[in-house]
Amino acid sequence: MNSQVRVPQPPPVPAAVVNPTVVTPAGPHPKEIDEAFASNHELRKRVHAAIDDHPTQTSLFRDISTFILNQASQPSAEPAAKKRKLEDSNGAQDGAAPGGSLANAATKAWRTYPGVSFSLPQRKKFTLELVDKKDGGIRAIGAGGSVEFSIAWRDVDQVFCLPVPEKAKKQHNFIIIPTHGDGVNPLPEHLKGSPPEPIVWTFEEATGKNIVEGEDPGPGPMAEAIHHCLIQAGTGKEVVFPDADEFASAVPESHRKSEKAYHVKAHRGSKEGYLFFTSVGILYGFKKPLAYFDFASINSIAYAAVLRNTFNLAITTQTQEIEFGMLEQADYAGINDYVQKHGLQDASLAAARRAKKLNVNKGKGKESGANGAAAAEADDGEEEEGELQKAERELQDQEDEEEEDYDPGSEGESEGSGSESGDDDGGGGYDEGEGEEDDGDEMEE
Repeated sequence: MNSQVRVPQPPPVPAAVVNPTVVTPAGPHPKEIDEAFASNHELRKRVHAAIDDHPTQTSLFRDISTFILNQASQPSAEPAAKKRKLEDSNGAQDGAAPGGSLANAATKAWRTYPGVSFSLPQRKKFTLELVDKKDGGIRAIGAGGSVEFSIAWRDVDQVFCLPVPEKAKKQHNFIIIPTHGDGVNPLPEHLKGSPPEPIVWTFEEATGKNIVEGEDPGPGPMAEAIHHCLIQAGTGKEVVFPDADEFASAVPESHRKSEKAYHVKAHRGSKEGYLFFTSVGILYGFKKPLAYFDFASINSIAYAAVLRNTFNLAITTQTQEIEFGMLEQADYAGINDYVQKHGLQDASLAAARRAKKLNVNKGKGKESGANGAAAAEADDGEEEEGELQKAERELQDQEDEEEEDYDPGSEGESEGSGSESGDDDGGGGYDEGEGEEDDGDEMEE
């Protein structure tokens, strides 16, 4: 008996399995992706293409986009990177939105200066660019073509061009002081973040074969270009140069004796720097922290620690007092003329300072109080005497009073034991100061 064996046939395979390249047409892409990659058109197109090729990955790309959007909307708890800190401190002020044409490297610069040596806010060579627009400014371009830091013209308080002292070749520092970034006054309460940092770069004059005939080898052309931009932006500012009518040091430039020096060497704590007395205020530089005292911020100026060869200069603002030490006595007359010319109050003999100079305090009792009162009366009786001479006379009077209390039989011992008389000795105090200055130089180097 013949029988046919029927072999069961497999069920028909769907067309999508037979031909796996056939996919359902892609629908609209998630809006989270468009929002997350809105600032990068090319990357957004690549993400769209990846989703079209692999629709199953749509949820992954949506989650990544959502994460990016959440990170952008929340402040980071981690410390910001150095570049970000520079953008925060030297970005737009008064609520102006960052990321404008100045921060966009594609914005064409009006003037470009390659290979410029900056010392603040970064010690590095960058390309300096001037953007000649009302919303333009100064910016530093890195090797990769990105904007490392910048400042808008509207945020510039002052621009200085000052000679760098004690250099064999002539050099000038351009200093940009931002609004609210003078290093003296605190940031106003309505502004958040860190105060903007000054910008400092060095211009070295051309010499020898580098001099181009018919061109100024000095900083004049660069200063004129900056001044042009400040006018275009309507700031009313100009580049401030040193002026002998304001102040010129009595101590000549160490490397060029025939040239005037416009600086006064001074110490702020252990750091050595230079004071410049300009037409708009007093600048201390060039090492960080810089300090710029405009006339409006100065409450008073006082002379302290007066010795035979040096003295200290204390500048008081509404919030603090900053004292600069070891100024040369030769520059006292010029500084005092500057103080008088600009109507800066001389507080050298204010009550608190007078008591400090005479070592008068509550712990010494009535006798000390009487001596202080007598000294004060002596000061009032000699108003026409110069401030510096008054301070020197007070120190001498103090020595005389101490000598009256000494036992004549122990005169030799008392000369070496009196701490006050040792400090007041002009020559001894200056010698010690010179030693401290040398130590400071070694430390800075």
